[in-house]
Amino acid sequence: MTQPLEQDFELLPCYCPIEPAVHPAVADIEQRAVAWLDRMALPGVSRKRLLGTRSAEFFCRFVPTGATHNVLAATLWVYWGFAFDDVRCDTGVLSANPAQFLPEAAKVQQALENPARAGLTDPYALALHDIGARFRGCATPTQVRRFTEAHRRWLFAVAWQVANRATGRMPGLDEYLSMRLGTSGGPPTMAMLEIGLGEEVPSSEMDSPRVRALTDCASMVAALDNDLHSYRKERLLGQTEQNLVTVLRTGSERSLEEAVLAAVGIRDRLMSLFLRLAERVRRGGSAPLRSYVDCLGHGIRGNIDWALRVPRYQGLGSPGWSETPLDPRPEPLPYPTVAWWWDELRE
Repeated sequence: MTQPLEQDFELLPCYCPIEPAVHPAVADIEQRAVAWLDRMALPGVSRKRLLGTRSAEFFCRFVPTGATHNVLAATLWVYWGFAFDDVRCDTGVLSANPAQFLPEAAKVQQALENPARAGLTDPYALALHDIGARFRGCATPTQVRRFTEAHRRWLFAVAWQVANRATGRMPGLDEYLSMRLGTSGGPPTMAMLEIGLGEEVPSSEMDSPRVRALTDCASMVAALDNDLHSYRKERLLGQTEQNLVTVLRTGSERSLEEAVLAAVGIRDRLMSLFLRLAERVRRGGSAPLRSYVDCLGHGIRGNIDWALRVPRYQGLGSPGWSETPLDPRPEPLPYPTVAWWWDELRE
């Protein structure tokens, strides 16, 4: 099948009835984060590219009411995560070699979890160790544990993606959704919300199936938005082998336009679920949980606003906003990875 030209791809108006917000100290947080980056001197990625990620703006949109010191610590990880993703996940010698990627992933994960710095020489491990120390200084032990577990989930999913790339294997749609939950970086990013807020959500709430479903739903919406935002750039670079649009076209006769419509339909049904489930979770939840739910919504909207401006996605510009979902059907999507989330709407 002849692939359409890149310019044939256009974003559709986005359904996201959540108002934008940003932390008032975003400029100060960015300045302090850039000074940290200059000290860390992460190799393999240019300073211009790192600053172009606008990571401070990114996370400040997620936690607009957070404690400035805590939001700064989380912002450092976002900068680190984009650099690590570019150098050791998406491109470079590790990006298609799971046998080499896994030891590197284990090395940085250990640097995050181990308070001792002795023996660390890799700049990425040293920088992540510094971030871990900052988290231990501003967050509760429970919050730190939640983050480190979410970080491991991210690295595991990336290793899965690297293995697929190494063998030229295209996952099916349900498997792709399961993998994408992790590869998007959603788990560690969402785990930093309560760190940024400076409020610990009680385990009886955070570990419940309903809040787990809501958290993963927010991560999935943002991940699929990123797939749509990045598709044009990935086609230019020849890196679309694992993107929702490509998965939807594989083994089917869908045109690019049909695949994009299908992708947006899936995304919009998840967005509608998030809104309904968020209302259910907020009802009777603790104050820290309600703040956390608000930040999940800010994260979805903030990720869109950030992506439309950031050079990483080549400044696509806003396609406008839709007041209604492209696919308004309320029933669960027929994919086991996400279908059970609809069960949590029940009283």
